[in-house]
Amino acid sequence: MALIDRERAAARSAAYTARVNEILGDVTKEERLADPVEAFLWTYYSYRPRELKRYHPGALDTFQDGLEVSSWRGYGPRDIGFGVRLDFIEQRRSTLEFVLSFLRTTADRPAQHGCFGMHEWAMVYKQDPDEVRHATWPLRLGSEATDNLVDELGVRCTHFDAFRFFTPSAIPLNAFNPTRESQRELDQPGCIHANMDLYKWAYKLSPILPSDLVLDAFQNARQLRAVDMKASPYDLSAMEIAPIRVETPEGRLEYAAEQRRLAKESMPIRNAIADYCEKVLAL
Repeated sequence: MALIDRERAAARSAAYTARVNEILGDVTKEERLADPVEAFLWTYYSYRPRELKRYHPGALDTFQDGLEVSSWRGYGPRDIGFGVRLDFIEQRRSTLEFVLSFLRTTADRPAQHGCFGMHEWAMVYKQDPDEVRHATWPLRLGSEATDNLVDELGVRCTHFDAFRFFTPSAIPLNAFNPTRESQRELDQPGCIHANMDLYKWAYKLSPILPSDLVLDAFQNARQLRAVDMKASPYDLSAMEIAPIRVETPEGRLEYAAEQRRLAKESMPIRNAIADYCEKVLAL
């Protein structure tokens, strides 16, 4: 365990603040919510920008001087300083154990790369135009051609939190029947949404996990969501988002290649979160 004096704590916090400000940019809440990539990160996920901007060293480090953090959730006196309280860590033990087991199990499962992002298409399958979830954005192929592509390719979604947004007509088309209870058996490391959710697991464990690791997971989720939207049925040309045309064989190859790339880039973050949980549980 490292003891961080006031000078080093200030330097780390300043470096983190500079990094997070550069990543988030100087945009308004309205601008974030108008962007289909950014809106997902701030509506589907519950972590707020102000929370992401707050620096936490993580439970394995302790502040020598804790004046600034004395009122923060989970903090209090420790044997050698002021940091995340051991009783707070103990209260989160079951969550730490679940996340550790869940991430390790998912990492060990074979990756699948044959879904072609059809989960987003299944969310608008056989819907009237005024029912479409992101009605601000028109469908690139129109409703009929969108439905026809879902019928042609089928749906192979293993992730419950994507599946639960399928239209009623699309549910029986899925090759899997994911539930919250079966998530531990079905989530796999090739899934774009499962890799996006590394951000969820990271911020749920804040301030036990260090802020830099949470921010790594956020950046990764943003990358994944961008590809998710490129392969979606929506016409996002007004946002200068070029589509991955999964309606073509070439587009499906492109999507699978992107899926493999992003899965490879997500694995170190997955392992880092699991490793940190393991070290904290050993305290």
